[in-house]
Amino acid sequence: MQTPLAVRPSRFPVFQWLALVICAGAAGQSLHALSVPAGLFLGPMLVAIVFAVSGARLQLHRQVFRFGQGCVGLLVAHSVSWSVLAALGQSWQVMLFATFLTVALSALVGLGTVRFGGIPGSTAAWGTAPGAASAMVSMAEDNGADARVVATMQYVRVVCVVMIGSVVSHLLGADEVAGAAASAPEVVDATQWGDLLLSLAVILLGVTVGAKMPAGALLMPLLLGAALQLGGVLTITLPSGVLAFAYGAIGCYIGLRFDRQTVRYVWKRLPTMIAGAVALILLCAGGAWLLAKAVGSDFLSMYLATSPGGLDAMAIIAVETHADVGMVLAMQTLRLFGVILTGAWCARQIIRLTRA
Repeated sequence: MQTPLAVRPSRFPVFQWLALVICAGAAGQSLHALSVPAGLFLGPMLVAIVFAVSGARLQLHRQVFRFGQGCVGLLVAHSVSWSVLAALGQSWQVMLFATFLTVALSALVGLGTVRFGGIPGSTAAWGTAPGAASAMVSMAEDNGADARVVATMQYVRVVCVVMIGSVVSHLLGADEVAGAAASAPEVVDATQWGDLLLSLAVILLGVTVGAKMPAGALLMPLLLGAALQLGGVLTITLPSGVLAFAYGAIGCYIGLRFDRQTVRYVWKRLPTMIAGAVALILLCAGGAWLLAKAVGSDFLSMYLATSPGGLDAMAIIAVETHADVGMVLAMQTLRLFGVILTGAWCARQIIRLTRA
């Protein structure tokens, strides 16, 4: 009578993992095909949440999560070019001020979600930080915040940013933005095996070297990849399958950590998260309008440059709407570094203010 019971725990996880991989992959590809923002991440995360809430006792190893972050970092590094650095050098004062303004507005919204939404200070600080979502989730976890709620807040804002960005682009007479949720095509479809192997080596080296750094799994592959690309040593190559695995790994890692209590908590506070995301977008849009008037730039380019969304999504919208791509990438990249380097300090200040 004891033998079958002893075998069940070793068999069930195999079928559960197989079902999770199939369902997560199908969900991610379906949302991606429908051009849903961050669909390759959201699909696997939602499926993993369903599995976790249903009682599946599965846990994805943290190193797989870190590898996914490294892929995202290298994808961002692909956007770093000499033209982006030139744009940064020409208008560094404006970009630095815009970065400070966006971070300050996000802190203000974070305080509002604590006071009026009942979200803990540490979670609100990381959830409203305008950096790369996966980096903010990792740093939130390292600093003791609830990574599950932070991930929900970050990706609710990503969806709102891309949707509103598409509407703004359309209203301003720009071309229709249909692929804002997709990844950069020249990165995804490349097939050079030498560059692919070197790109994977950069990810693995960066993840290893950055093991003890804040968001090091994302930041070190970004720095190494950008340096090698600028030096002409590497043409960053990440096929669509690798990127799909990376986003899926991040989504499943986060989703499997949910439980019924967390789902109820997030559901009750979802209106607050959406309101906070929209408020931050509107505040950043107001700042973009003032900056555009001050420096003589077009509003769409400045809006995309200061928008608190993902760098890759904003870059794609900028390309497809014929905005100033160099300025958008430069400001988004500068803010990414700024948030990663100062995120922990800003979070501590928000926590201190909310306690006071």
